[in-house]
Amino acid sequence: MASVTTSTDTIPLVDLHAQYEAIRDEVLPAIAEVLDGMHLFLGPRQHAFESAFAALCETKECITVSNGTDAIELTLRAMGIGAGDEVITQANTFIATAEAISAVGATPVFADVERATASIDPASIEVHITPRTKAVIPVHLYGRPANMTAILEIARKHGLRVIEDACQAHGARWEGRRAGSLGDAACFSFYFSKNLGAYGEGGAVTTNDSALAERVRLYRDHGSRVRYEHEVVGRNCRMDEIQAAVLEIKLRYLEQWNEQRRHNAARLSSLLADTSVETPAPGGDQVYEVYHLYVVRHPERDRLKTFLEERGIATGIHYPIPIHLQAAYADLGYKAGDYPFSEELARTSLSLPMYAELTDEQIERIADAICAFDAAGA
Repeated sequence: MASVTTSTDTIPLVDLHAQYEAIRDEVLPAIAEVLDGMHLFLGPRQHAFESAFAALCETKECITVSNGTDAIELTLRAMGIGAGDEVITQANTFIATAEAISAVGATPVFADVERATASIDPASIEVHITPRTKAVIPVHLYGRPANMTAILEIARKHGLRVIEDACQAHGARWEGRRAGSLGDAACFSFYFSKNLGAYGEGGAVTTNDSALAERVRLYRDHGSRVRYEHEVVGRNCRMDEIQAAVLEIKLRYLEQWNEQRRHNAARLSSLLADTSVETPAPGGDQVYEVYHLYVVRHPERDRLKTFLEERGIATGIHYPIPIHLQAAYADLGYKAGDYPFSEELARTSLSLPMYAELTDEQIERIADAICAFDAAGA
């Protein structure tokens, strides 16, 4: 989770207060309007946001839910994936991707990532396909879309469903198409520190499959279309109306914020070009990445982290333990060395501050601190 601070002396990993100050005069009246009407879920703000977010993602359907984890779980349920099935995803991601697979009774099967991009390696996917494999969940990690062209080709070849974990990729594109429109369905998180974040939690599923969308809606609300009539055993996964009101406002600024993140990332990469850190690999023309996280790599990551934080620069590690080595999945029998690139990323990756409101002075201060680290004998 993001480190958040409001100290004037510290450059935070995420500065939510700066963003809030810019939109306060829009947000507070919208929240007041919701409270005045007391229509607190499945109301007009939610419907408005669903329409607007579907338009952004260039999909027919958007179904809001309570968080990104539930978005993945409900999508798997709606696809009929459950006990006895296998779903392939990458080892280097937040555990929620695997938790959702486990929640429906299926087994997560992990693939390694490409070293350069930290995205799931299509070749590793194909190696792990068995007769029990039903779906693949590529993760658009850090805001950079995975290689969806290769992944979709593999999925078509083997008859697999593709669910994009787009929880970090609001507004990103792959070969001109939006993240959220590339697979059979896509799942988003609106956790507060995301590029598009609620004031708490929220999530959504996008798809062009209207029948799938209707099943997700059914599972989201206790398996009910009509109150007190329940067709299936569902869940309570509704987004509340206050979060929808906040997200509808923030969505108007998402493209602008993403462009500023890209500008900030390019500036930081330029200033760090001759330092000891490995900066994010360029995406090329086929990728429009939105830099939810700006992740560098260094063989002495922990020492660099301490050095920066002693100088008032907050950092994060995404993610220190790959999922296949987590105690929660010890029963699957994975061991160290099974996924070398995922394990290398866990040892070397460091997230630097990245948000639209990051100033040129702050960017230069981050770069200067890393130059000082090098000069001190990195």
